[in-house]
Amino acid sequence: MIGTDINHAAALLKAGQLVAIPTETVYGLAGNALDLSAVSQIFKVKNRPSFDPLIIHLPAFSAVSPFVKAIPEAAAALAATFMPGPLTLLLEKSAQVPDMVTAGSPLVAVRIPAHPVAQQLLSQLGFPLSAPSANPFGYISPTTAAHVDQQLGSQIPYILDGGPCAVGLESTIVGFPDGRPTVFRKGGIAVEALESVIGPLEVRAHSSSNPQAPGMLKSHYAPRIPLVLSAPEAVLAQYPAEEIGCIRFQSAFKGVPEAQQLVLSPSGDYQEAARRLFAGMRQLDRQPLSVIVAELLPEEGLGRAINDRLRRAAAR
Repeated sequence: MIGTDINHAAALLKAGQLVAIPTETVYGLAGNALDLSAVSQIFKVKNRPSFDPLIIHLPAFSAVSPFVKAIPEAAAALAATFMPGPLTLLLEKSAQVPDMVTAGSPLVAVRIPAHPVAQQLLSQLGFPLSAPSANPFGYISPTTAAHVDQQLGSQIPYILDGGPCAVGLESTIVGFPDGRPTVFRKGGIAVEALESVIGPLEVRAHSSSNPQAPGMLKSHYAPRIPLVLSAPEAVLAQYPAEEIGCIRFQSAFKGVPEAQQLVLSPSGDYQEAARRLFAGMRQLDRQPLSVIVAELLPEEGLGRAINDRLRRAAAR
């Protein structure tokens, strides 16, 4: 059921049930992060492997301290600039955070979503929410309530509709191993923006197993139709044009029907491209295509995060 009743969503969460919630990044499958039964349901409904940790969501950074042992100076500086927003901090967890949430890691991923509906909901709860993307594990992340309903609607009692997600990419995850600020996942805040606040960061590649942070697996965000990273001309030599879908940054490809193409931003706006990526991938995935060919964006700003999603969608 899709609706806009925040009080109803809060009541369900307090009763230990799951609710899909809007954030500025993507829709999350939310449950009480301190309730092992609710957390277990999240893994079950998503078919998510138990070694992939979850992020906890709170209404304000001031609410983080009971769930972590310490907040590094660089983390506090990033929080002051980018929270609420599409930033997740990976910090040493306190005993209050169940090991199931962190997949046994001593670190917990903490986020303060900026979406006003998520803010209102979280402020009504006395506990953090674990809320990974509200889709079957490994598939394209949902950016509307309808996306959630198409795949998980029969398995959860309520989808809280907050409209289309404004950012459209998952949060950027920053941790501090040995005191070194490190990007564990590229996301809705560009690395350059983070570096403007705290200086140079290391950037980690994905992980093939036992990831240190959520969303680090090599293959992820993938459509059911095979996605390849290539020039469209090369794919046209293998498939007829009517069987090819295209994802490009600013311009369509003349050799493929227009209805089978996703142009992310004709004006070259990276934020628009990020916002349109997942919804556009879903539209292509519903068409009778044999392959989707994608071209990478320039490796700058949010282009780096979009390319990360495309590379992982192509990894099989």
